[in-house]
Amino acid sequence: MSAPAAAPKQSGLAVLFAVVVVDLVGFGIVMPVLPFWAREFGADATTLGLLQSSYAAAQLVFAPLWGRLSDRVGRRRVLLATIAGTALALLGLGLARSLVGLFVARILAGAFAANVSVASAYISDVTPASERTRWMGMLGASFGVGFVLGPALGGLLAPYGTAVPMLAAAGLAAVNFGFALLRLTEPTRHGARESEGRLAALRDPLVRRLVFTNLAFSLAVTQLETLFAFFMLDRFGWNAREVAWVLVAMALVMGGIQGGGMRALSARFAERTLVGAGSLILAFGFLGVPLPASVALLLLPLFLAAAGRAIAQPALQSLASLAARPEARGEVLGAFQSSASLARVIGPSVGGLLYDVSIPVPFWLAGGLLLGVALSARSLPRGSEALPGIG
Repeated sequence: MSAPAAAPKQSGLAVLFAVVVVDLVGFGIVMPVLPFWAREFGADATTLGLLQSSYAAAQLVFAPLWGRLSDRVGRRRVLLATIAGTALALLGLGLARSLVGLFVARILAGAFAANVSVASAYISDVTPASERTRWMGMLGASFGVGFVLGPALGGLLAPYGTAVPMLAAAGLAAVNFGFALLRLTEPTRHGARESEGRLAALRDPLVRRLVFTNLAFSLAVTQLETLFAFFMLDRFGWNAREVAWVLVAMALVMGGIQGGGMRALSARFAERTLVGAGSLILAFGFLGVPLPASVALLLLPLFLAAAGRAIAQPALQSLASLAARPEARGEVLGAFQSSASLARVIGPSVGGLLYDVSIPVPFWLAGGLLLGVALSARSLPRGSEALPGIG
């Protein structure tokens, strides 16, 4: 009797993941090209940082709003609305003729990109608790696919004009809307709503330590995410296509480690060891970025950065899930993810300002933050000691 019920669930999730992947590919197309588009309008690193921060701030504000709206009117309607909004925002980005136009388009794109919270709720609606981690992991894998295919497409299209990748992303989003309109169904049931008041989770000392550790970690990684294109342009004269292929290579390194190596590493080492070791490797990578005089030598610190992030980030997320009691897991993980969102609001603006002062400074800041994370990891639970979330 269970097989007929399982088929619609599997079909609905397959459609959802297809929608999410295409959405993220569209986002990824913009990543390597946007800094060059902004530079054409006279943007310095400070302005680029503010541009990236505005996107993240809109995402942070709208994520809970879309989630609550989807509780009231349905997941499908909200997902369709946000996909349509994404298409319009990307079209506006491609047609922008000033920095003001870029800011407006990116703020709108950030607001509509907050629909990942609705996709998470959709998964919770249609999966039992015993399978939820697996399917949430698939959602995380969708990000990896988007961040490999998107920059690759952006790099291929960039030689035809800086606006072309933006317009292509808008067209992809429009096709995605049509696909979702035809194929995406409304979940038949709604899971329990996430507990409100994420700040309440910070009363637990362990949760508070993990949240602030994630804030420092995320502040560090935003420095390279925001400034890498400007760094490659200013230091080596690279264009969007060349930057895109380096981003793809780094994404493949991360995907290879997380998809293959992390299972063996997590079986052998405790989570706090992986957080500490990964953060230390990532710190050396960041500190080494400003030093090489050639791109060939630069590939080593970039490889270290990708490998260190691939090791540390999943282990830190695992510790956060283990630190949460089952009845408060949504609240704890919400606070944990919100710290990363806050870092993406603060980090690009700070990094851009520091970059305009001196190119190496934001990478030194990131390295210092990560050295602090590596040291603080020694005081975190090994993993199995985080008893509240066990069982």
